[in-house]
Amino acid sequence: MTEFCSLFSSSSGNCTYIGNGESGILVDIGVSAKRTENALLDIGVDPKKIRGIFVTHEHTDHINGIRVFAGKYGINVYATKGTLEGMNELKVFNGKFDAYIIPDGGYEIGGMLVKPFRTPHDSRESCGYSVLMPDGKRVCVATDMGTMTDSVMDSVFGSDLILLESNHDVKMLQMGPYPYFLKQRILSNHGHLSNELCAETAVKLLRSGTTHFVLGHLSKENNIPSLAYETTHAAMTMAGASETDYSLSVAGDNNPKIIL
Repeated sequence: MTEFCSLFSSSSGNCTYIGNGESGILVDIGVSAKRTENALLDIGVDPKKIRGIFVTHEHTDHINGIRVFAGKYGINVYATKGTLEGMNELKVFNGKFDAYIIPDGGYEIGGMLVKPFRTPHDSRESCGYSVLMPDGKRVCVATDMGTMTDSVMDSVFGSDLILLESNHDVKMLQMGPYPYFLKQRILSNHGHLSNELCAETAVKLLRSGTTHFVLGHLSKENNIPSLAYETTHAAMTMAGASETDYSLSVAGDNNPKIIL
């Protein structure tokens, strides 16, 4: 059995649960440890069954709760070398848990093989994760990247489920209140995926065999969940897919658990 749940997903905080019914992992903890605990309990997961925390990058909305949560439960943290260096500078590590550089070939934990893939983002050494489950299913987390590179696509191609960034609507961002430099950062190749780029990627993944799509990391200022959904849904329809071919949802806070 493969379990997936986007516990939190926005520019305010991100945390994703992936498990096999007996144990699980978290990708990022960008909200408080208490909120993370409560969200896990709400989907029937004992926080003590978390075997590892895998970090995508060192921005606050991805690491805010790691120090307390990992320290309380003594859970190991895994990330790229650059991300760990950034976290160390932010004083995330307190001696109550261990942190390791995740090898390019991945790390096996709780019967799950967790492999990183590099993502283009304005951080030290950001990555996404591809998780091969004991039952052969593959789940991917691909957020916080300004463009969909060939290497990222190769890493997520053919996955069964993907959490895919659909951060902003370009027109909303351009006409919104953000200062010019921040708009340029978000729109750059090291910023965030737009609804349109997300939809284009989703169509390619659908053709590769992916059947479950969760749109994540939506900006509260520059996007609307219904707009993100409709952009990808319309692209799928234009590509000839029917709603029976795939499932599509938008991640937020406290989403229901998906079982594959």
